[in-house]
Amino acid sequence: MYDVVLLTLGSERDAPGGCGSGGACCGGAAGVAGDKPGADPERCDTPRVPVLACAEALTARGARVETVTARSDAEIDEVLARLDGPPRPDGLTWPDPDSKTRLVVATASDAQLRAVLRRLVRRYAPPPSRRPADLAGNRTVPDLPPVGVLPLDPARSTGHRDLAAQLGLPRDPAGVAAAVLDGTPRRLDLLRNDGGSVTLDGALLGAADDTGRPLHWRGRVEVDDVVLSHGDEPLLACAVGNAGGYAALDDVTLLAGPDPTDGVVEVAVAVPVVSRSTFGRKRVRLEVRRARGRAVSVLPRDEKVPFVDDGVEGELSRKRSWWTEPGAWAVWAV
Repeated sequence: MYDVVLLTLGSERDAPGGCGSGGACCGGAAGVAGDKPGADPERCDTPRVPVLACAEALTARGARVETVTARSDAEIDEVLARLDGPPRPDGLTWPDPDSKTRLVVATASDAQLRAVLRRLVRRYAPPPSRRPADLAGNRTVPDLPPVGVLPLDPARSTGHRDLAAQLGLPRDPAGVAAAVLDGTPRRLDLLRNDGGSVTLDGALLGAADDTGRPLHWRGRVEVDDVVLSHGDEPLLACAVGNAGGYAALDDVTLLAGPDPTDGVVEVAVAVPVVSRSTFGRKRVRLEVRRARGRAVSVLPRDEKVPFVDDGVEGELSRKRSWWTEPGAWAVWAV
């Protein structure tokens, strides 16, 4: 018999990043500052229909179910502590690989799922000075505990495809319950960055004007030792892909084949190239340059570059690096 915690991210009414101070609500992304979850108190203070239906399906199968609404990082951490393993001789906090407690995250957006994974990384990543011998050489975190993903919009089929849809995970509460109790962990790559956060799907750097036309910006983009842009030419966009949510910009394919299980990050930049015809007419074509590797860095040459990372909006004003943690996190899948 399993203990299952159904975690919903609720409102932080008076905290930075909450609904009252610029954080997004249930239907949108988590707050930009610290990836803190935001929520609409009218919609999120009580368990919604998918959460109740999933709890009923789990209970019917004999699981002990608890529903928790976390309104702060500290409350998320209280839930994640239940996944801790026994004390280690080195004193590190480590996940229990044989835990009988399973976690389901009810998500209105990928940003909310990312907020939970960010706390998992903070909980279990050892400081560099205490790196244990049993940690894989290509990782800075151990295997994170698998999570079940319960989309709060099960019928979502248009617009941006969320990560659950990309991974082919069940969207109905009964299917999620079956995956959590009968499924197996599907291990996925995780992108960490030097800003202290994580990326599950991907990031898109760049902006558009009020009419939707992309704006030019400049920046040095480097993947391992391959330079996609030196920073002295205009860029329309830069996509950093773990999965495929940011693989295209309008009708332009940026990422050729992002795969969250291949151990590398795929990066692309879109560069407008001006040429002239035989008759001297100016033509502009879009050149897409791509590279794959272990890590990517973006150094903006302009003052601020807008970006969207797993649905969270922000502005990049200094160098940002992402690197791949192969197979670091996992979802329950059938």
